[in-house]
Amino acid sequence: MCGIIGAVAQRDIAEILIEGLRRLEYRGYDSSGMAVIDNNGSLKRLREVGKVQILAEKVKEKYIPGGTGIAHTRWATHGVPCKRNAHPHISDHIAIVHNGIIENYLEIKSELKQLGYIFNSDTDTEVIAHLTNYEFKKCNNLIIVIQRVINKLRGVYSAVIMSSKFSELLIAVCSGNSLVIGLGVGENFLSSDQLALLPVTRRFIYLKDGDIAKVTRRSVQIFDKNGEIVTRKYIESNINFDIFNKGIYRHYMQKEIYEQPIAIKKAFEGRFNKDGLIDFTEDLGIKAIQILYQVEHIQIVACGTSYNAGMIASYWFESFSNIPCNVEIASEYRYRKHAYRKNSLIITISQSGETADTLAALRLSNTLKYLTSLTICNVSESSLVRESRFSLITKAGIEIGVASTKAFTTQLTVLLMLVAYIGRLKGNKICIEKRIINALYRLPSYIDWMLLQDKVIEKLAEDFLDKEHSLFLGRGVQFPVAIEGALKLKEVSYIHAEAYAAGELKHGPLALINSNIPIIVIAPSNKLLEKLKSNIEEVKARGGLLYIFTDKNSGFVSSENMKVIYLPYIEECISPIFYIIPLQLLSYHVALLKGTDVDQPRNLAKSVTVE
Repeated sequence: MCGIIGAVAQRDIAEILIEGLRRLEYRGYDSSGMAVIDNNGSLKRLREVGKVQILAEKVKEKYIPGGTGIAHTRWATHGVPCKRNAHPHISDHIAIVHNGIIENYLEIKSELKQLGYIFNSDTDTEVIAHLTNYEFKKCNNLIIVIQRVINKLRGVYSAVIMSSKFSELLIAVCSGNSLVIGLGVGENFLSSDQLALLPVTRRFIYLKDGDIAKVTRRSVQIFDKNGEIVTRKYIESNINFDIFNKGIYRHYMQKEIYEQPIAIKKAFEGRFNKDGLIDFTEDLGIKAIQILYQVEHIQIVACGTSYNAGMIASYWFESFSNIPCNVEIASEYRYRKHAYRKNSLIITISQSGETADTLAALRLSNTLKYLTSLTICNVSESSLVRESRFSLITKAGIEIGVASTKAFTTQLTVLLMLVAYIGRLKGNKICIEKRIINALYRLPSYIDWMLLQDKVIEKLAEDFLDKEHSLFLGRGVQFPVAIEGALKLKEVSYIHAEAYAAGELKHGPLALINSNIPIIVIAPSNKLLEKLKSNIEEVKARGGLLYIFTDKNSGFVSSENMKVIYLPYIEECISPIFYIIPLQLLSYHVALLKGTDVDQPRNLAKSVTVE
């Protein structure tokens, strides 16, 4: 969601900025732009609506030489997607790109209008540009100016500012929204994501909340929220990532679906002791064992797909570890009063580690009486990992497709391991943990089998070509799987899809049943199967169009208006991880038939960095 890149170098940087924007496309955006201080010391700006390629073609036509510049991919929050709302925004000699939201921008905008400033966009970003310009008239020290500006802003944001009066200087501001400095040789860079900078550097400094950075070609100076000069350590990235390499696959989503067997293996590799039991000592440290032993309650907080993973984990914690567990959407959790629970562990889950609401929920939890905080995340240097007491990295590798696939299944893998690990610390019999471990070892081969059935799912997808609505049903731990399956279908195919606990049919959803709405049912053979069969009969009696994903032990047989898709019988503890795979494939193939933008669905973003 929105992407920032900046560069200050001796060489021309227009092409570097464009390449950086290409590597940020996966985050989601609707327009892009760049501004460069040219060799004559003038600000030159180009902005376009649509794909970065459109901007790239414009840059070829109107190439701007110059070594200092900023660029941005915008995901609309304030103002519709159009050229005048695209970043960078300019106020005389000041140019700015910005991620996040300025909550009090209307108040500041009104004051600036009274001072004679004219606004050409509907954005909150332009307010920062004009406010910086106004403060600069009173003081020409850009660091002091920016300190004055941010004291007047409310919200969670990051920004990079430059002035044509200082042709080799960028100022970066980090206020609760991730920003990273890339260290080069005789040149330095800024971005909201290190992936954008991998072609030019492997050394990175992550700014902390409240930091202001002064970046020139040869130096980086960082001031904390108190205005004191501070030192932030740099990391050496070993990420091997070529954003253009889909290999044999047509889309990143398809590639990432097929990467899941390997990703799951990586998620549990190296996390066992010599006795073959789960061991997180290397990840969490020795002290964590003593702390986790005290856990009497778990609070999971997440958004979107990660929230669905959290719901599945809550079933596991209570079923296998006998630990009460609550799950809450981060955007709800952060805006309500909280009752104290003794020895409660808060677990946050996020693919990117930059999800704004989840990050805010973690910061809120630090003011409450939680025993400790632990995050499940895919990005080891993310804000969520850095601000949590403990973290477990899912090791899924870079996920580009907006519709999360391998991030979800690796989150579940790590969560199931954590359930078994904490359960043993709390006195569970080792046989429970060994049963889970044995099932996890078999899981990649089960998924390999499912991926070989791709043609079956592709054929099934044809039934959805003319459909506008669908329902997903599940019971018990499969209910969150139904929710995730519905989410995948609506994300990439734009078919309206909803999920219900099957036992809730009589409480409203039965009114929707007709022969034109597909009803997808997740129905493994388990203790709830007979109850689920009753729910299915309710749908059949009303002429519903059923698609049953089940195993041959269930007794289902295809009939008129009911297609049965047979899957292998697998252990119940890993069934939620396995049963999402055919639903991911179904969503992908339906999207292909519909002709949608599979990897970058409309209106969506990969990393949701605003509320």
